[in-house]
Amino acid sequence: MTKAEQIFQVENLAGLRRIGVLTSGGDAPGMNAAVRAVVRTASFHGLEVVGIRRGFNGLHDGDMDLIGPRDVANIIQRGGTKLLTARSEAWRTPEGRAQGAEHLRHWKVDGLVVIGGDGSFRGAHLLAQEHGFRVMGVPGTIDNDLYGTDYTIGYHTAVETALDAVDRLRDTGASHERIFVVEVMGRHAGHIAIEVALAGGAEEVLVPERPKPLAEVAQTVRQSQERGKTSSIVIVAEGYPGGTDAVARAITENTGEETRVSILGHIQRGGTPVAHDRVLASVLGQAAVEALLAGRSGEMVGEVCQQLNYVPFEETWTKRKDVSTNKYRCARLLSC
Repeated sequence: MTKAEQIFQVENLAGLRRIGVLTSGGDAPGMNAAVRAVVRTASFHGLEVVGIRRGFNGLHDGDMDLIGPRDVANIIQRGGTKLLTARSEAWRTPEGRAQGAEHLRHWKVDGLVVIGGDGSFRGAHLLAQEHGFRVMGVPGTIDNDLYGTDYTIGYHTAVETALDAVDRLRDTGASHERIFVVEVMGRHAGHIAIEVALAGGAEEVLVPERPKPLAEVAQTVRQSQERGKTSSIVIVAEGYPGGTDAVARAITENTGEETRVSILGHIQRGGTPVAHDRVLASVLGQAAVEALLAGRSGEMVGEVCQQLNYVPFEETWTKRKDVSTNKYRCARLLSC
């Protein structure tokens, strides 16, 4: 090892020799970059890596194999996840987790990196609590709903994908003088909706964190028409109370104008990750491995104000991450 390389060496305080990595839950652009970072960081520090396919389902079934730096070549620009992902009912049971733990022992895995959202971290937390494995989490979800990190891997790409669709719908809406109600993903959080609405110049944005009467929504659209607008875009987060169809009906009933619903759906999960997601995934993947080496466990590593931040798994689902009040207010104010 050269002197330059020695500068980056981290002492293996935990005595690790082999770690595992898996991706779990919904896929997110940038997961491949995180897997790549985990494998290559581990290799740099002299660790072997076991790639676990299909998340906790694969861990339960023993679907795993050794992977090295060359196995993760040329994947940083690819969407989805090379390791595949799945949801696992078996992992919800103590017996299922015990079987997964036995597979880890058979493969002589000393530590595990889990890339996913809060559901994945619940599974990781139980594994650590019940079987004593060292586990670190990397936030991989387009929803950006995890406490302890400014952004999650995949969020920025999902916003760009949704924004591109909204821009196209804007053209159609203007040509036909039509109102479009557009549903974006986000589960129970409105982060994607607010950012897309602000960047896309939407006339209204509806998020679960700031519910309002549908009559008020219709009034906003009607006021836009009175100011001379011949078409409108209303962005609705998928978790909004009542749903997108109810919003569209209320607008039609109160304005008399034809309203079309467009649900963007899973296209927001796919595609080439933007630079921000590739960089974030790379930084957090490296940090997760080095946290294991330093003896940390039971935490998610995120980034807050461009600094690494470590939070216990439980806080990722027990503490609430609110949407940006400033961005929400800006989107509403500029819609006039």
